[in-house]
Amino acid sequence: MSQRKLRIIKDFLGSYYKSKDEFLFYCPKCKHHNKKLSLNFDKNVFKCWICDYVGKDLGRLVYSHGTPENKSQWKTIAGIIDFSEVDEVEEIVEVSLPEEFVTLTGKEINPLSIPSRKYLKSRGLTRDDIVWWKMGYCPDGKYKERVLIPSFNMKGNLNYFIARSYTSGEWQKYCNPPAERDFIFNELYLDWNKDITIVEGVFDAIVAANAIPLLGSTLRENSYIFQKIVANCDKVYIALDSDAKSKEFKISELFRLYGVDVYRINTSGFGDIGEMDKKTFQTRKKTSTFVSLDNYLWEKLSF
Repeated sequence: MSQRKLRIIKDFLGSYYKSKDEFLFYCPKCKHHNKKLSLNFDKNVFKCWICDYVGKDLGRLVYSHGTPENKSQWKTIAGIIDFSEVDEVEEIVEVSLPEEFVTLTGKEINPLSIPSRKYLKSRGLTRDDIVWWKMGYCPDGKYKERVLIPSFNMKGNLNYFIARSYTSGEWQKYCNPPAERDFIFNELYLDWNKDITIVEGVFDAIVAANAIPLLGSTLRENSYIFQKIVANCDKVYIALDSDAKSKEFKISELFRLYGVDVYRINTSGFGDIGEMDKKTFQTRKKTSTFVSLDNYLWEKLSF
């Protein structure tokens, strides 16, 4: 057990007494008059026996209740970077929708739009989904016979779009614009006060709701997506394709390093989240599995 960590926590929680491997402090949540907040430094967990305030990382106590100096000291010990303030990425390449883009959000149905509408319906999307995501299609041009889903940054500016073919004969399913990829797709619509789910693609994000699609990339410590999640989330759900175990392990390990709890959603039986209906996804989310150190190491060794 690190004496330095104990000193940092004692600095903002006050005095304690020790009982075997447990260190008991006053709880900063319920403020009970007895010392009922139990910390185990070896297991890196805490629990209040009065209000059931629990956590699977002692760093969360520091980040939630410590002083700025406490937080800085803790980050130094843990060897992690402070992402409490993350600047929005400036898009290097300007993005604009193709001239041929036709919106699908209008009430009148253009006969040329019927194939794209049928495709979206086949994927389980509703009119509300189409309107919310501001979908459209291109009848001609570079993105001919493709559904387009635009992305907007926090300022409401277009920063990307995905273009998915809705014809069976097209070998290239996606044809997306050249642009800076270190951004959050449709961050404008994300609610950081609600659960965040990490998924693979945009259609997965539509099913999951309040989700961040990786768009074929992975997460790295210096990426904007990762830093925003660490700065805003105590926990995150992860629901990658069933054949992306290696990527899932790496992402989970990185989040664990920064004290973010990871919950894995079971995607077995489906190629990706986009093949699920929303009800099935929410059911699986409710039964998601916390990625503890023990089951993480066991599954990694079994992989």
